[in-house]
Amino acid sequence: AAEMTRKSAEKMTTERMYEVLRAPVITEKSTMGSEADKVTFQVSLDATKPEIRKAVENLFDVKVVNVNTLVQAGKRKRFRGNQGKRPDYKKAVVRLAEGQHIDIMAGV
Repeated sequence: AAEMTRKSAEKMTTERMYEVLRAPVITEKSTMGSEADKVTFQVSLDATKPEIRKAVENLFDVKVVNVNTLVQAGKRKRFRGNQGKRPDYKKAVVRLAEGQHIDIMAGV
């Protein structure tokens, strides 16, 4: 099964790479992580770790050491008296090789 996943990640299109990486996560915690060569991205819920690794390596031309993912449950919110729920989303914390850097503030 791991062999099949590896092969599907190899045949990734550029379109899928942009689909996988939705946006950088810019919080106090993720900014502190960037000092330790870690970059946090919001990714699609169906993205796998090999896909995330491949997308980051190809789009930013860096070497990825490892990828940690988590699914963040959406908060329950109230709007005009009605109960609602924000959508769940997936985060990926990508650790880059020593000396590698992604400047996520460059496009701001």
